[in-house]
Amino acid sequence: MKDHKMTPAEEKYLKQYDIKAYDRPSLTADMAVFAILTSDQQEEYRKDPKKYLGILLIRRGSYPYKDDYGLPGGFAKKNETIEETAHRELKEETSVDSAYLEPFSVFSRPGRDPRGWIISQGFLALVDAGKYQVRAGTDAWEAAWFRIDMEQEELKKHVRSDRADITTLYRLKLEKDDIRLSALVKETRVFTGHHEKTEYTILEDKGFAFDHAEIIVRALKALRERTAQSGRIVFDLMPELFTLYSLQEVHEIILGEKLLTPNFRRKMAPFVLETSQIAGSGAGHRPAKLFKRNTEAFYSLPF
Repeated sequence: MKDHKMTPAEEKYLKQYDIKAYDRPSLTADMAVFAILTSDQQEEYRKDPKKYLGILLIRRGSYPYKDDYGLPGGFAKKNETIEETAHRELKEETSVDSAYLEPFSVFSRPGRDPRGWIISQGFLALVDAGKYQVRAGTDAWEAAWFRIDMEQEELKKHVRSDRADITTLYRLKLEKDDIRLSALVKETRVFTGHHEKTEYTILEDKGFAFDHAEIIVRALKALRERTAQSGRIVFDLMPELFTLYSLQEVHEIILGEKLLTPNFRRKMAPFVLETSQIAGSGAGHRPAKLFKRNTEAFYSLPF
């Protein structure tokens, strides 16, 4: 930040300015950390273990919401950017010290935290799960990966010449061993004068701390939107070397739909480089070429 040279009038104004005259919120960062997980068991001979999308949650070890599950996160410290807060809290609470982090929304609804006026910056985070053995720290008893599934249903769509109302219901399900978390989140989108206003309401919540069910829904929506737009974000879920088949598979897991292979490979062509290495054939599989991220394309091409 550049130095600011104050004028005498500005110095006089600031000497009498009382920042305590205004109520001030506390600021937190909450991280929705996604990874591609692999089932421990092969469901069928000659098939690879099944892959699925996972999200990292902590079991809270202190009040409020003690024993409920929530996202890694915590309060910002003085002289710390919110991005620095996100990286620090992620490492302190889960041991993950290198992740793709992108702010995606601010959560400021009054009453969202029983401790007081607390505003949270939500971060979308992606990691290669194979690099980490997560562990809990600070106020978290446990840190673990949960399988995440989300279905959506359009409940209402009313379009007129000057206004449109669209209501969508999101059914969120998270599972780990015998632990089941679920929530119903309603999204209400109102368009007036071609401008959109969106509100979210948690209708049911089983096992989540604070408003984290809403944050997770919106984070997964953001991940799906960015995946559909260019697909570049998906590379932060991949290992250093990968097959084109596995890259397409991860896209399909996130989007929840099958993709046409020729179209997909044309779309991904600028972002990958073929290597001289071959993936292990495994049972019933032909050897496949391994690819890596085309780093230059990530720096030079627009999203």
